[in-house]
Amino acid sequence: MEAVPVRCPVCSRDHTYAAPAYPCPCGAPTAPPLRSGAPAVRVTHRAWNDDWVTVRCASCDRRDQWPQPELCCPCGAVLRIPVRPADAAAPSDATAPDTTAPPGPPAAPAHIPLPRTAAHPRPAFRPMAIRGGHDAVSAAGLYLTWLGYRDVVQPGTRPASGIDLRADGLVAQVDTAAAPTSLRAVECLWLNALGAAATGVFFSLAGYAADARARADGVGLPLFVLDLTGTPQPVNGAADELVSTGA
Repeated sequence: MEAVPVRCPVCSRDHTYAAPAYPCPCGAPTAPPLRSGAPAVRVTHRAWNDDWVTVRCASCDRRDQWPQPELCCPCGAVLRIPVRPADAAAPSDATAPDTTAPPGPPAAPAHIPLPRTAAHPRPAFRPMAIRGGHDAVSAAGLYLTWLGYRDVVQPGTRPASGIDLRADGLVAQVDTAAAPTSLRAVECLWLNALGAAATGVFFSLAGYAADARARADGVGLPLFVLDLTGTPQPVNGAADELVSTGA
């Protein structure tokens, strides 16, 4: 698997990043080709078109839309990793002629989830601005509905468990505190989800402590950060998977 060095432009921490591979409909594992030496760009604003790239399967030459490779630095910055264009040759193949047939135009990202995902495409998410804690919970509820959860409801009074939103097979929590979400909060949601035989999803306005991130990664709990536009940003692999597959 191709790996490239990545330096965070915020804290100058060095990383090594390899793009995740996803199965093409032909069955071959396919990953976006990374541009070695190109600087990573910090994500400060989400736009649907920027979150997808066109990738060519080396086995069948199919072009599809795949998630833009991103890396979450421990400093809290989300970094977008540059990729080579779908029609660009890999460095080792630069002199080899391309004998494949020209592809048709790729479909729009909003209409092509990951190839293994189900069927109904989602339109672009329409966020609501966050001006307070209640807005943050409402924005998270809108996003969960957009992901495909039905009848997302907010308890009239917040229970001691901290659960802010529920749906069939779902419990979710929204942390509106100014400090990063703690390990304890992540573990409590995970345990509540286990007890309810449901999927747990966490939203935070201030990000997550490093140990909270590590625990969520270990148990497969999706973590999202909410910005003030009301657009949730996935910050771990489980969240990326949830965005790709939907409910």
